[in-house]
Formats: sequence, structure tokens, C-alpha cells
Amino acid sequence: MSECKTATTQVDLTCVKPYGDALNDGKVQIAFTLPVPYGEEAEECAKQYVRKLGLEEPNVCYYCELTEGYTFFNVYGCATPTIDYTAIKVPKVEGTVMDRVECGEWIGENIGRDIVVVGASIESDAHTVGIDAIIQMKGFHGHFGLERFKHVVAYNMGSQVPCEKLIAKAKEVNADAILVSQTVTQKDIHIMNLTKMEELLEAEGLRDKIILTCGGPRISHELAQELGYDAGFGPGKYAEHVMSYVMQEVQKRGWEKKANIDER
Repeated sequence: MSECKTATTQVDLTCVKPYGDALNDGKVQIAFTLPVPYGEEAEECAKQYVRKLGLEEPNVCYYCELTEGYTFFNVYGCATPTIDYTAIKVPKVEGTVMDRVECGEWIGENIGRDIVVVGASIESDAHTVGIDAIIQMKGFHGHFGLERFKHVVAYNMGSQVPCEKLIAKAKEVNADAILVSQTVTQKDIHIMNLTKMEELLEAEGLRDKIILTCGGPRISHELAQELGYDAGFGPGKYAEHVMSYVMQEVQKRGWEKKANIDER
């Protein structure tokens, strides 16, 4: 790998490292907790640990006792590794992203019927913030939800919905797509829940007859595809991203003329 330029105004995208006070200084900030008593020994322990992570010139800018025997740290340091940004290839959801109004117009012109979706936070996940942001009319962060989209019929089943119940609802309303939200990720519980949904669809012979998507704070398109989903939507994605994909996929699959799920 070539050495990074040291000039403070020149960016070399083949040799990228963190920026702090000046270009290419490698400055980073990390926060962590160590199971050690609060004190000067704890501070030194944090510095030594950060050095073993590969950071140079560690500086503990803040630390405090969380509870007896546990200390929290905020540490600055200089990173030395670099990344070739130009070589990065990220799996992305294909298609053109349109806004809410454009989606409605596109569906009317190209599909000629309403697109039906059902969504829920499945199994033990009690959080609805994600699925509400995508489906509820008010949406999130200035982005209206699917309930406000023209030519879209969206069913929000809420939280802690068993996979079997969500699939049954999709069959009942002849849905084009299922939207699965997963917020809780401790011990990779989201992986287990998402896998269960995909496997149940496979077992019922419905996997190729419905568009299966998922979303959440730790969801990426790459992970979604690894789990057998058609698309994944992570942080920074809104209702228009989801519907833009779903409606174009409906056309791609030739589902413009409404057919019962079992007949697809």
C-alpha cells in the first residue's frame, strides 16, 4: 500500500485514515468500560489496552467509576492503518429511489393497481419504532410513512407478532411484500427471528411468491441477502426507499395484474 500524503489539503482516496485536527492525523475517539477499580491504575490500564489496539499516543480525556470495580473511559489516540476507499464495493438495493409523490405516480402508471404490504416487528421484539417509521402516516424525520402513499395499502401489525401470524395476514390480504422490522439485537436474536421467518415462507412454498424485506439498526442489504431476503434497509432508509424497491420489484416479477399469492 502506498504511503498517505502528508499535506493537510490533499485527499488521497486510495489511502484514507481518520481526520481529527489535521488531514491524515489518524485521530480517533473510543469509549469502553474495563472491569477494574477507579483510579490512576485504571487510567494506565486503559492506555495500555488502547496501545494494544494499535493506537498511538493514547490520551484518557475522561474516566469515571460506573460502580464498584468498573470504570468507564473516553480515550483519544492516533490510528495508523489506512483504507483504499476506491476499492470498496458495497452490496446495495438496486433501482431508482423516488419520493412519496413520485412513487404513487409510478405505481399508477406502471402497475395499475394498489400495492399491498404487511409489516411487523416479529417474535419477541417489542419495539415498533422501526415499522412505525416506515408504515405509519406520520413517518419519521420528515419522511411520511406508507399509509400516506397513493396506490399503497399498508398493514402495520405492531410488535411481538409471531412469524406464522404475519404470514397468515400476508396470505389473507394477498400482499405483494412482507416488511420485517428488528430492533432488538442482543446475542443476535434478530438473526434467529429473521431466519425463522424466511424458513417458514420456504416451508409453505411462498418464498418466491412474495417480496421479503427486513430493516433495523443492524440490518444491511448484504446481511438480508445472506439470510435469504430480497432486500435489507438499515439506518438512514425511509418509506420511499422501501416502496421504490418493492414497486419496481413487482414490475420486474410481472405482478402488475393482481393474482392470488397461491396462484403466482
